[in-house]
Amino acid sequence: MAVKIYKPTSAGRRIHSVTDYSVLHKHVVTPKGLILAKGRQGGRNNSGKITVRHRGGGARKKVRMVDFSRADKKDIPAKVQTVEYDPTRSAFISLIAYNDGAKRYILTPQGLKVGDKVIYSETADIAPGNRLQIKNIPVGSFIHDIELIPGQGGKIARSAGGYATLQTTEAGYALLKLPSGEIRKVRDTVMASIGQLANADWMNVRIGKAGRMRHMGWRPTVRGKVMNPVDHPHGGGEGHNPIGLKYPKTPWGKHALGVRTRDRKKYSNKMIVKRRSK
Repeated sequence: MAVKIYKPTSAGRRIHSVTDYSVLHKHVVTPKGLILAKGRQGGRNNSGKITVRHRGGGARKKVRMVDFSRADKKDIPAKVQTVEYDPTRSAFISLIAYNDGAKRYILTPQGLKVGDKVIYSETADIAPGNRLQIKNIPVGSFIHDIELIPGQGGKIARSAGGYATLQTTEAGYALLKLPSGEIRKVRDTVMASIGQLANADWMNVRIGKAGRMRHMGWRPTVRGKVMNPVDHPHGGGEGHNPIGLKYPKTPWGKHALGVRTRDRKKYSNKMIVKRRSK
């Protein structure tokens, strides 16, 4: 995939870019049971309070039900029918049809094309889209849609261009280098799919104008430094001022940058061999 740039016919158009979706299937009829209408909360919790700021509006989207497990389709081959855009995620999805007639959506790795065969099996070939246990995957392979607990379904390396590198397997565990740089242990019986996810250039897209952010469901964001002291820790002062504090803070006075937020007593901390750098 590539990033598409337009002629600079306006100020916003000059600096914005989009993902080239010309190779994807369009006007696809999604099978019943694989698409779901989902309500939006506008960043509010169950008591109506805003817990995530700057959310609201945006284009209406329907959720595609992606199969992150494939557990009930073991050893059943499937054929890729389409490669599609998913409005609720950065990665592309593929509609696959199993030999028993079932249809499912899976995440699309680089190199997977219409007509290719994929399978979930312990003896599957090391080919993009195939899914198997980590202990059966060669060291050094790129993998995605990785389980953290056997049978749980894929939880990590699921966004556009994402992958983890299998570093070693021994004594019932495997070492993975995750997209964040973290090195983590998992059981060697967890499942993972082969390959790096497609649409790796998604990270290079420039939004370019405020209207596109509104389409994405993001409302305007006001800097804390231009607020009054009553509204934000960075606020106040005459004229243009820097933050004026020792470190950036949230509106509630907590560290905003460079602070670790993971629970020190989290049960899975023992599985982390090396923390990510930031």
